[in-house]
Amino acid sequence: MSRIAEFRARLLAREPLMGTFLKTPSPIVCEVLGLSPLACVCIDAEHAPFGRMEIDGCIAALRAGDMPSLVRVQTCTAGEILTVLDAGASGVVLPHIMSGASAAEAVKKSRYGSGGGGRGYAGSSRAARYTTKPMAEHLRDSADSTIVIAQIEDAEALDHLDEIASVEGIDCLFVGRIDLTISLGSTNPTDAIVIDAVNKICAAGQRHGKTVGMFIPPTEDCATWQSRGASFFMLASDHGFLLDGARALVNKISMPPSSGLVEMKP
Repeated sequence: MSRIAEFRARLLAREPLMGTFLKTPSPIVCEVLGLSPLACVCIDAEHAPFGRMEIDGCIAALRAGDMPSLVRVQTCTAGEILTVLDAGASGVVLPHIMSGASAAEAVKKSRYGSGGGGRGYAGSSRAARYTTKPMAEHLRDSADSTIVIAQIEDAEALDHLDEIASVEGIDCLFVGRIDLTISLGSTNPTDAIVIDAVNKICAAGQRHGKTVGMFIPPTEDCATWQSRGASFFMLASDHGFLLDGARALVNKISMPPSSGLVEMKP
């Protein structure tokens, strides 16, 4: 079975999975990442300069490499969700989910057969193989493989974790650690108030049998949070890979004080 076909099942089974964010609107970068052992790539359309065509091209390149693709949309509108799923994304990461009602509405926009306001159908999309995939097959495959991830990143959401986690169709609670830090009035993602909030999100996932994912600061390791129920991690980005690679190269040599070059420290 392909990586794309099995990704949702692996996520729901809470297998340990590692992905990364894509910040550069480049199908070439996606082609390279498709050769990596990562579990998925998340196109960050919320915080990076992705237009509709850039998202489309990046999804196409990731699909060509059998790399599961998520898209973190800018807002949870029906149009944004429809666009990325029709383009063939494996799923969506939905920012600022703060209540059970907003989670349920986001699920409706992401899935076919959800009554009024559900995902609109088009057989001409890449997801439907440009009219070559029968409707029944496309509906079945979409139900089986489309991933809906609720990003928890607001203090207000902490009072509604059980109602969010209990929404049918939400596959994963994803901790947006940095926005959560700011929302809680802190500037340090390792402050006790932030750690307590992340623990509450992990506990809600455990209570409702939902996968918990997160981005963690570089000072932490995944094992700590795996022991608390998290299994899905999105770390670094293509920007980070470039900078880390540059540091590693420069630090292989000793820079004499008179060289005029600035040594890069990790």
